[in-house]
Amino acid sequence: MVQIPKPPAAEPPAPRSVPTSADVARLAGVSRATVSYVLNDSGAVRISEPTRRRVREAARELGYVPHAAARSLRAGHSRMVLMPAPSFPAGPLYSRFLSELQWALARLDYTVVQYGSVGLRGYEAARAWAELRPVAVLVPSADLDPQGVDVLKRSGARAVVTLGPEAVEGAHALLTDQEGVGHGAARHLYDRGRRALGVVVPAEAGLDVFAAPRLAGAHRAVNGTDATVTALPLAYDERDAGRLAARWGSLGLDAVFAYNDEYAMLLMRALQDAGLDIPADAAVIGADDLMLGRLLRPRLSTVHLELPAGRDLAALLDRAVHDPGAAPERHTVLGATVVHRESS
Repeated sequence: MVQIPKPPAAEPPAPRSVPTSADVARLAGVSRATVSYVLNDSGAVRISEPTRRRVREAARELGYVPHAAARSLRAGHSRMVLMPAPSFPAGPLYSRFLSELQWALARLDYTVVQYGSVGLRGYEAARAWAELRPVAVLVPSADLDPQGVDVLKRSGARAVVTLGPEAVEGAHALLTDQEGVGHGAARHLYDRGRRALGVVVPAEAGLDVFAAPRLAGAHRAVNGTDATVTALPLAYDERDAGRLAARWGSLGLDAVFAYNDEYAMLLMRALQDAGLDIPADAAVIGADDLMLGRLLRPRLSTVHLELPAGRDLAALLDRAVHDPGAAPERHTVLGATVVHRESS
C-alpha cells in the first residue's frame, strides 16, 4: 500500500483589512464628509463632477462599500422594507407584482428583503421580523395581529402594511376582495346556462386564505337560484386531476371554477384526456388571466385580476414612513373582471 505524503499545512492568509471611508478620502484627496455625500448621492451639498468621479474611482479601486447599518444609525432608521416570504405557492401574477414593487421601492432608495419565516405567525413572527429593524413591513394580513403590529412599531418600523381580505388594527390595509373573484366566476357560468357548478379548492397548504372566500363568493353568486355549488378538493398534481376527471360523470357537474388558471389548465387537460369535450361537457373558468391560458385550445375563460401598481404601493409605504403617526389607510386594491373565451 503506497502512502501519499501529507503536505505541510499552509499558513492561513492574513485577513485583509476592510476599507473604510477614511481610506477612500485619503486616496481621493477629499474629506470623509465629501465621500459620504458622494456615495450616498446626497444633494444637500454641491460637489463638482470631477470630485464626484474621483471619489467613485477611489471607492472602486479599494473595493469600498458603505456600511448600511452605520448609515441607518446616522439616519435614525434603516431603508429596509421587509416582506415575509409567502407561506403559499407564489404564482406568476404574484411574482410580477413583487418584481414591480421592488423596482419602485429601489427608485425611492429602499431595499426590499424577503424573510423566510415559514411556520411563524402573529406575535412570534412579528418578533422575528422586528429583530432586523426594518423601516417598513409589508405582510399578508393572515400572518399578523394587532399585538404584532405594536411589536413592530415599538422596534422602529414606521410603516406596517397588510395585504389580504381583512384589515389588522393599527396597520395600513390593502384589501383584496377574494370573494368577488369567486362571485364573478360563478355568475359567469350561471349566465352561460350552467346549473351544477364545481369549485376547485386547492389541497396545498397556505392557499385556503384565498380559496375559502372564493368558494364563499361562488355560493353567494347563485344563492336563491336553481343552481348548486360543489367544492372539489384538488392537489396540483396530474394524477389527482386524473382521478377527479375519471369520476366527473358521477358528480353530475356541468361547469367548474378551477380556483385559478394553473389549476384550470391542469384539470382541463385531465378532463380532455378522459374524453370530455370542453365546454360541451364541462365549462371551465380560471382566474389570473395568464398568457398560457390564451394559448390553450379551447382558450381559457378567466377572471382578470388587477393588483395594485408597484409605484402606487411604494408611494404609500414612503408616505407612511415619512408620517408614522398618520391614521391607517384602507384601500381596496384587487379588481376582478371576467374574460369570456371558448372554454366556457
